[in-house]
Amino acid sequence: MEIEADIAALIGDLNSGDSERVAAAAEQLAAQGERALPGLLDGVRAHHSAQHLQAYGDVLSRIGPPAFDAVLAAARDGEVDDWLRGRLLRVFDERCAGQYAALALDPDQWLANSGFTGLLRLRVDSETGMRALVEKAGRGGDFYGPPGEYARVMLDVFAPRLRELCRDRTASRPVRRGALGLLVEAGGLDALDVRDRTLVERLVRVKLPGSVRAVPDTQLSAWWLAVPGATYEGVFEALDLHDPRPVTVQAGAAAAMCEAIPSPSPEDPARGISRAFVTPELDGWRLVFGQFRQLVGYRDWHDMVETVERVSAACGRAQLFFVDDAGGADIWFAAEDGRIVQQYAGEDDLDEDEEDPDDLTGGVREVCGELSVDLDLVGVLDTVVRGHGWLAVTAPDMGHGRFPGLLPV
Repeated sequence: MEIEADIAALIGDLNSGDSERVAAAAEQLAAQGERALPGLLDGVRAHHSAQHLQAYGDVLSRIGPPAFDAVLAAARDGEVDDWLRGRLLRVFDERCAGQYAALALDPDQWLANSGFTGLLRLRVDSETGMRALVEKAGRGGDFYGPPGEYARVMLDVFAPRLRELCRDRTASRPVRRGALGLLVEAGGLDALDVRDRTLVERLVRVKLPGSVRAVPDTQLSAWWLAVPGATYEGVFEALDLHDPRPVTVQAGAAAAMCEAIPSPSPEDPARGISRAFVTPELDGWRLVFGQFRQLVGYRDWHDMVETVERVSAACGRAQLFFVDDAGGADIWFAAEDGRIVQQYAGEDDLDEDEEDPDDLTGGVREVCGELSVDLDLVGVLDTVVRGHGWLAVTAPDMGHGRFPGLLPV
């Protein structure tokens, strides 16, 4: 596209590197408004240095909504690559809040994330932005990155309207479900009112006898404890777990895999809190999953030994399994009545000097079924299931309501 001579001259000044010429050119180009946009987009595609991007971004920001639309149109037409699009869509102010919100509804996830990134930066109370979050929650979208951050930052602002939306019988079912899901996603169960918390708890009770196939698999990496079903209750005190609540296998496994959340205390300002999942009884054993650092330690051998011995003292028997294909770790321990009776790491049987002919040898995946339960076969063969799972937290003053994120029931 032919660029008018006066615009071309100003863009030359914008690229000059002379601060006075750049400042003057930026002001005059911004005053030209939409007329300057073709030349600006041609220029910014050719100049990617930080200094030039700042100058172009300043002009585009001053032009405002028309510039936003022009950048987005160029991105959709393939004239601006993803990297440059992301940089340029960061520069606009509150005048473009509606356009950011509309972009957050885009079916293209990368473009939608740019919309949420803009809303997050501006921290604006946008009805369209809230609706974009509700729609995302309603269709089961993930909330990693900007969407989740925006939802959590704006929770206090959006929560009253979301609760009203949950009750609005004129709203569609996906919208009501999305509003409820967004409250939990952003604020955990504490964001719900008493009625909705009761409904969620009732749903969990209905679903408790469901499938046990959702236990974590051992692909790439995994760790877990196994304790006898008859004595499993000792694991709560042994691991300092609190507030156990009934949970489905699918929800418990998902919660146990979630990252810890900060919860500083006077004694430990860096404290993190997480959840532990204790499965229903599976072929006579209960399995325990959770965040390794909160339940065991920092991958230190001594921590693993101390943990499995402590749990076995409380439950009579215990096994700890740890496998990490990427890191080359393949370790397991079997303990009874507070002491290790067999352990294995890699290809070395660590008790070979006192080897018993009945001792098992082999890695985690080979022996876990012989020692207790093979995760890969749970629910595939005729697994005998008794009771239901439990979800507990790793601090006495925490409760379950503060953990954000939806859990599958």
